[in-house]
Amino acid sequence: MQKNVDCLNISVKGIVQGVGFRPFIYNLAREMSLKGFVTNTSEGVVIAVEGDRLELFIERIRKEAPPLSRIMSIDISPEKFCGYSEFTIKESKETGSFTLISPDISVCPDCLKEISDSRDRRYLYPFTNCTNCGPRYSITKCVPYDRINTTMNVFKMCGECEAEYHDPLDRRFHAQPNACPVCGPSFELKVIGSKFKVKENTDPIESAIKLLKQGSIVAVKGLGGFHIACDASNRDSVERLRRRKRRSNKPFALMAPDISTIRKFCHVSEEEGFFLNSSSRPIVLLNKRRDLSLSEAIAPNNRFLGFMLPYTPLHYILFNYPGAHRFDALVMTSGNLSEEPIVTDNEEAVAKLSGIADAFLLHNRDIFMRVDDSVITVRSKNEEPESEYNSHWSKDNLSRISFIRRSRGYVPDPITLKDDGPDVLGCGADLKNTFAITKGKYAVVSQHIGDMENYETLKFFEETLDNLKAVYRAKPEAIVHDLHPQYLSTQWALKQAGNGDGDVIKIYGIQHHYAHIASAVAEHGIRDKVIGISFDGNGYGEDGNLWGGEFLVADINGFKRAGHIKYTPLPGGETAIKEPWRISLSYLKEAAGDEIWDYIEPTGFLEKYGKDLIDRILKISANRQFSPLSSGAGRLFDAVSALMGICDKNTFEGEAAIALESIVLDGLDDDYPVDISFKEVMEIDFSHTVLKILEDMERRADRHIISTKFHNTVATAIAVVALKISLISNIKKAVLSGGVFQNSYLLNRVVHDLKTEGMMVYVNEKVPCNDAGISLGQAYIIRERIKSGIA
Repeated sequence: MQKNVDCLNISVKGIVQGVGFRPFIYNLAREMSLKGFVTNTSEGVVIAVEGDRLELFIERIRKEAPPLSRIMSIDISPEKFCGYSEFTIKESKETGSFTLISPDISVCPDCLKEISDSRDRRYLYPFTNCTNCGPRYSITKCVPYDRINTTMNVFKMCGECEAEYHDPLDRRFHAQPNACPVCGPSFELKVIGSKFKVKENTDPIESAIKLLKQGSIVAVKGLGGFHIACDASNRDSVERLRRRKRRSNKPFALMAPDISTIRKFCHVSEEEGFFLNSSSRPIVLLNKRRDLSLSEAIAPNNRFLGFMLPYTPLHYILFNYPGAHRFDALVMTSGNLSEEPIVTDNEEAVAKLSGIADAFLLHNRDIFMRVDDSVITVRSKNEEPESEYNSHWSKDNLSRISFIRRSRGYVPDPITLKDDGPDVLGCGADLKNTFAITKGKYAVVSQHIGDMENYETLKFFEETLDNLKAVYRAKPEAIVHDLHPQYLSTQWALKQAGNGDGDVIKIYGIQHHYAHIASAVAEHGIRDKVIGISFDGNGYGEDGNLWGGEFLVADINGFKRAGHIKYTPLPGGETAIKEPWRISLSYLKEAAGDEIWDYIEPTGFLEKYGKDLIDRILKISANRQFSPLSSGAGRLFDAVSALMGICDKNTFEGEAAIALESIVLDGLDDDYPVDISFKEVMEIDFSHTVLKILEDMERRADRHIISTKFHNTVATAIAVVALKISLISNIKKAVLSGGVFQNSYLLNRVVHDLKTEGMMVYVNEKVPCNDAGISLGQAYIIRERIKSGIA
């Protein structure tokens, strides 16, 4: 920058709207006696500034920017002297580009003090917020981020709120959701039926607390949708909620007032505590205490409980209402019917959730974008792979997170790519669907959409896509889908070929496991070939079989399959995935051949299912029309879980595998034999492993030891094959992705084994390793190919 320039035009891009950036610039300029103006545009924040020490001004912008902001770039150019008389904030203006929207932010300490102070005009007001906290993405209809462009537009600020909003020295200066009890949104309570009673004309939140204490189930409208809540210490309420929600054994999320309370139920490390307390307020999966006092019905056969801390004023009031006995924990599960998106509308909630909830705590602030809670696990650095750059680290760089679900608090934070590129849309897979849009040097991955099984989820997909395309001025020139022809996301993509408003939109299919690997490649900006280890349940393979235990040598140009788990029939197809004891029979048949009946006895299958049914399943397994071949690693874990009698039916995806992981032991290195064919495409055969597991079962070995030895066997097999491929190909970078690597024991062991042998290992850090990361990989591959001229 030139020395002696006393008038500059500064353009700041990134997350700089809705985070107090304009007030920060205004006060900084006034403090330094500078003149000019600051304004929001569709591109970001534009500053015109005149005066002395402008280099210091820019340096302080970089160093002192509001904590919730994220500066991606600062472009500076000299301007002619205009002779401004003061520094002002100008009205926002539209331009042709785009800016980044902030995720929803948890309530800040200053606002908490106000709602806790009986002398404050916002005492117990559940919509209290300021420039440093509150709703953002969930209420934003379009940019620039001004009140008129949010769902708060219908609430006219009262005189006091208006004064705060226009006072540059107030922390509510240009806080778009600013409100108070006089002028802002409000709650009401609707009770269904007559079993639970509340007094008339009482505070609806106080009444809802009393209902929860009585054991009722209450649907609570929150920030990005409804929660269904009950007292987590009331076993009857928890079990009734599980029956009503038809959720089978899928874990419920929990909310507790503070970390010290969470420690009554779970072990919480310093790093986990950091993320629990972060402004994103995710659900963190924590190891249960052995002396757990909560109902097992909250998370059956699971070593983890998912806890979050309050993130809205309403949540804090529910736990700290004056005179009310405080809850230790509330179940706070997503307010939706099975496999449908989270509900956001009051009338829709009452219509759809009345069979679940006894009462509804409703408010009249509309939710524009539904956003579920994010779910993470925390990994310590000494268990971690090398990384070219890092994100979501704790303050002391000791840990980072793995996303299980990336949504509220993180979306729509962009993933920064290495350079600019064309607009591309990745449609994702059908399970745990997200979509991804690339724009400029960013990839914006949507919030959790859900399983693409019905019209409601498809409509949510389209609503969110239309919104993000408009906000980011994205006009995809290519759409990418999974190869599976039956996926709803694939069928939707194929219908878009003629919907380009006169422009031709190219449609591409990308193989499922290749997209998994590409998602991590995109995050880390890897340019060269990698050994991709993609382990999940099932994905459509290029040979027409179901892949899922794959070793790929891959780069942006394509991939070569270098190894896989040996194919095993899935007797009955989809039915086998829901009833994994059927897959156990396939593995037994492969291992024992005609002598299979001699090996079934220890499993207990004869007593449970009978010889006739087992015989029919074995016959079906030989028929490819009804029993497709699968190399899925997830199916292997399911089969072993069922074989051991831990879980023989999946009531939700991954249940059997999660139950198997829940009983692993630390500090045990023993494993089982496994057969690996070192041919052109290597093959891992776990038949020998299965027979040895049966031997341990017959001699009544501890199930914890069997599970641990099995996990060790899989980890060892992965490392052996990866290292062999590395030796042949001279590739030293390994990328791990796919839902099986949500298994933290397996992931940590594989990472350790590969790093010990000198490999550089990369995993997903910014998107989930499960199918929610597929869309990023899809979009990135085609984006890079278009740039290179090969698409």
